[in-house]
Amino acid sequence: MKKKRCVAMLLAGGQGSRLKALTTTVAKPAVSFGGKYRIIDFPLSNCTNSGIDTVGVLTQYQPLVLNEYIGMGESWDLDRKNGGAHVLAPYQAKRGARWYEGTANAIYQNIRFLNKYDSEHVLILSGDHIYKMDYSKMLAQHIDTDADITIAVIDVPIEEASRFGIMSYDKTKRIFDFAEKPKQPKSNHASMGVYMFKKDVLVRMLTEDDADPDSEKDFGKNIIPKMLSLNMRVFAYQFDGYWKDVGTLKSLWEANMDLLGTDPVFALDGDNWKIYSGNNAYPPALFVRSSDVRNSIVTEGDIIAGSVINSVIGEGVTIEEGAVVENSIIFGGTVIGAGSKVSYAIVDENVVIGKSCVLGDAKSSPDRITLVGRDTVLPDGTEIESGSVTEAE
Repeated sequence: MKKKRCVAMLLAGGQGSRLKALTTTVAKPAVSFGGKYRIIDFPLSNCTNSGIDTVGVLTQYQPLVLNEYIGMGESWDLDRKNGGAHVLAPYQAKRGARWYEGTANAIYQNIRFLNKYDSEHVLILSGDHIYKMDYSKMLAQHIDTDADITIAVIDVPIEEASRFGIMSYDKTKRIFDFAEKPKQPKSNHASMGVYMFKKDVLVRMLTEDDADPDSEKDFGKNIIPKMLSLNMRVFAYQFDGYWKDVGTLKSLWEANMDLLGTDPVFALDGDNWKIYSGNNAYPPALFVRSSDVRNSIVTEGDIIAGSVINSVIGEGVTIEEGAVVENSIIFGGTVIGAGSKVSYAIVDENVVIGKSCVLGDAKSSPDRITLVGRDTVLPDGTEIESGSVTEAE
């Protein structure tokens, strides 16, 4: 088998409990985004566009939807005889299944996969971020600096720095200080959860970490601090593009809103960096004469007879006459009945909202998002207050 220069390992097993009903039956990376995409489309597309053709996708929590969605990887041009996309479940030992104990342990359990492709370098990715990034540029710097590990870094507002792994580095980009979610951050250089390792270094560090009974088996808490303590070559790769951790309802809502307008904060189209999707192709959206769509994304297969304002509408959604959807995100396959009003809400897949329902409040805010879980059926006249969570029984 031909030796690979770089293999990617994509951590996609997170439960995403802060997304509440959206992750009751699906893993966070499988949550819908931007109308016709899922969150995992972004790192997978980044790999394809960066020339990385071998990706191990590590699943654990509620993997069914994610496994079916990825399939053989053909939607991202990752169906290869030598390489491609591979879904990797927790390791089945003779004594039974061993769940991933942390981000580092998840990779450790799949060292056999890394050895199979025997790459020179390994790229570790998270499956819950929205961004476009050329990993080949990061790999080039990693090789030029002879780094043991290169960590992708983005600058965040200093008042938000305590939410991230924060590092300090010198003019050569060599990191000399790292703290995981510090109460008093020394800089605003935040880790993106994107790591490039020399493969032999990664295997050695993971093996030593697995043997340590006091380790939490985590890259940020254990692996990176240990590498710094050993004076290993730890470097930062500065990223200046759009990046959003969509781990909360508010951040997911904000990232979708960043897609709107004539000059959006984050554009899905309009450049040479295509985001690929594993969703089925639908016919073009149908707009009835009564429809009114303003500053919104409407996707293939939609039937719009009502009003859509400042919202993102997924595939195959029906919005009946007189219905108003504003400042909201509607996932695929949902039906919104005539005369209903939906404001500051996230509505999951295949929801049926009856006629003359009221979800949320037009005077609400992103801090009080109304959430309706997938497959929920709301009878005619249902009223749901702002900030509440409704799930199917």
